[in-house]
Amino acid sequence: MTELAVAQSFDHSLYDAILKRHVKGFRVDYESLKRDKDFPVYLRALSEANPERLASREEQIAFWINAYNAFTLKLVADHYPIKSITDISALGKLTAFFGDSPWKREFFSVGGKKMSLDKIEHEILRGKFREWRAHFALNCASISCPPLRNEAYVGEKLNAQLDEQAKAFLNDTLRNAIDLPSKTLYLSKIFDWYEDDFVKAAGSTQKYLARYADGELKQKLLNEEFNIEYLDYDWGLNDAR
Repeated sequence: MTELAVAQSFDHSLYDAILKRHVKGFRVDYESLKRDKDFPVYLRALSEANPERLASREEQIAFWINAYNAFTLKLVADHYPIKSITDISALGKLTAFFGDSPWKREFFSVGGKKMSLDKIEHEILRGKFREWRAHFALNCASISCPPLRNEAYVGEKLNAQLDEQAKAFLNDTLRNAIDLPSKTLYLSKIFDWYEDDFVKAAGSTQKYLARYADGELKQKLLNEEFNIEYLDYDWGLNDAR
């Protein structure tokens, strides 16, 4: 049987409705999410799917971004109330440097394979697909993360959705700022942690930023040298309450 013959689609409309009910101004009402009877249904559908059989690269990427965000929501909802996703580990904010990390826990399965949030991000989205814009779509339930979009990602709109997310994040002065007189970029730590990705994509972080700038600013980023300083990362929960 050919690959074309087994190609499938995945319906994210239930997740779209869930997000619209519980994402409030880019924050999440985890209290109400815990009571949403549709949420376990969607998570079960993700677990039972075979994303490798989805018809296009865009559909597969949309699936994995939605899976990352949805299972992050589940992880937080299962432990709610908490003040930070890092509270799920006894090591707190040091979790990134040790094995006891919420991102490394294999607490769900997809297509019969044990998965973790790190596997989705690093092995699939960054490794297999090399989709650097995913950095602006993945939400780790923290205030400094790119805000959680209140709609599901879907293959037919994926490129437009990811470009919109990237532009919104880069122009969000709470998370990134540019001081033109001093030629200084004050950037999210995401650009520090994943600098190699942005260099691969555009040659430098500054040139990557230029992709989502307009007019005079775009030209300055392309032609002038800026200093970069990284902002502190706020791991506080993106809780609507």
